[in-house]
Amino acid sequence: MNKIILQKGFAISALACVILIALYMVGGVIDDRQKYRDAAVQSIEGSYAGPQILIGPVLVRPYTQTIETTETNDKGIKKTSVRKEELTATSFPRELNMHGVMLPSERRHGLYRVEVYELQGQLKGHFDVVDPQTEGTVVWGEPYLALSVTDVRGIVGRPRVLVNGIEETILQGAPAATGWQPNLRVPLHRMSALKGNVDFAVEFNLAGTETLSMAPVGDTNLLEIRSNWRSPLFGGQFLPRTRNVASTGFHAVWEVSSLASGTQVQLEANPVKAIDLMSVSLTTLLDPYSLSNRAVKYGILFVVLTFGGFFIFELMKQLPIHPIQYLLVGFGLAIFFLLLVSFSEHMAFGFAYLIASTGCIGLLSFYLSFVLRSTARGVGFGAMLTSFYAAIYGLLISEDNALILGSLMLFFLLAAVMVLTRKVDWYRGASERLQESHNSTAPPPPLAF
Repeated sequence: MNKIILQKGFAISALACVILIALYMVGGVIDDRQKYRDAAVQSIEGSYAGPQILIGPVLVRPYTQTIETTETNDKGIKKTSVRKEELTATSFPRELNMHGVMLPSERRHGLYRVEVYELQGQLKGHFDVVDPQTEGTVVWGEPYLALSVTDVRGIVGRPRVLVNGIEETILQGAPAATGWQPNLRVPLHRMSALKGNVDFAVEFNLAGTETLSMAPVGDTNLLEIRSNWRSPLFGGQFLPRTRNVASTGFHAVWEVSSLASGTQVQLEANPVKAIDLMSVSLTTLLDPYSLSNRAVKYGILFVVLTFGGFFIFELMKQLPIHPIQYLLVGFGLAIFFLLLVSFSEHMAFGFAYLIASTGCIGLLSFYLSFVLRSTARGVGFGAMLTSFYAAIYGLLISEDNALILGSLMLFFLLAAVMVLTRKVDWYRGASERLQESHNSTAPPPPLAF
């Protein structure tokens, strides 16, 4: 292969590496902005309330068991010993239903927006009280309902609690219930001797940041959440049985039984390491930082295709392009991604993408009209870049179909290059044209504007 082609190829490869370093630096800037955003979330959580996990209620009945034993020693002397044990009897709900409405709102920390919510919820259900197997004399203490929320600062007002139709008071703090450590309790002062069926209802408002989770502690559990948030993310160990996500919001219903969940066993373990949860998060429909990071990964495609197009022009049109011109165009491509993340912090991602791409395409089209010595060629390259930017945007917003769309785009691009260069003699014709273009002393044709 001609020496000039090899030299040109090495030069273009070196310039592409320089642009890739620039893209890597832009990716570092995006990562830093993401960290600043995470710090903003932590700041909001510190002054508002963090992600909430709701556990309970669970019926806890403390009791003292006194066991008296008599032993006879070798001399026939009887000795009586008394052993007292402080124990608790734990009853999980036979049925637990929670219906709630999540009201999202926004908190700002500098440039960054953080999604928070207030849950207007109601817990209903009942316990079947069954006495545990005991020995000796048993003295029952005051029973209570044990509950837990991750961040009690999120409790808005005072929840209203009804047990068997009697209004009770909810308090902070509770003794450890087996391996689980609740932080809320409802003392049942008038119900020291509980028997049969115990009904309960809890009405509450709970604030939190981004994520709400609930533990399915009942034998049967039904969780129903409504909200006007349009882009929920369902997580945890159980997805909703039914869900409807529309432009007006979402409605999701979970139905989980204790046969499918290990929550009851997990709460009785000591220590409690992890529990099964049903979760929903308020996510941003188009997160600017994750999308910008994904866009940067396509930056190499922009550079390769643009530099490859220049090189083909040099080969086929006897049009010498200086390495500095390659470099400037490459930097023009790289700065798009920096503009994208900058604009997306102040406006919707789609609008930011439109402004950044329009500015870069306009600048490159103007510059390439002079580099390629023709307004038509500059506009043609601008049209090519426009189609690239449009295709990449489609890949970004269609994550589920990104692989097939990207594969098809690469296939058609490769097909176009093969069609355009099908008649190039890479050993003779192309090298001769490139040599002629470098040796030519004729002045370039004027631009026609």
